[in-house]
Amino acid sequence: MIARLEGSARAAALKELAGWTEVQGRDAISKSFKFKDFSEAWGFMCRVALLAERMDHHPEWFNVYNRVEITLSTHDCNGLSERDVKLAHAIGRIAT
Repeated sequence: MIARLEGSARAAALKELAGWTEVQGRDAISKSFKFKDFSEAWGFMCRVALLAERMDHHPEWFNVYNRVEITLSTHDCNGLSERDVKLAHAIGRIAT
């Protein structure tokens, strides 16, 4: 069973995630990424998709031209979990 992040563990995890914000009205986090053009945004999405598949943890996302918005939440616990934090860190490494 995957546990929801709560209390001080949640606060500490969120503090480590630069640029990620809590989603209003939902137990999730999101971040918007902006790239030079569509090709660069698409390449980023492909790299994230391959990683997410390996992790068996898939993001919600939205893409328009050079912008990619990603939302992370764990369906198995109906909220934010350590899986989301790990994926967010990995996405950050891909984006740099």
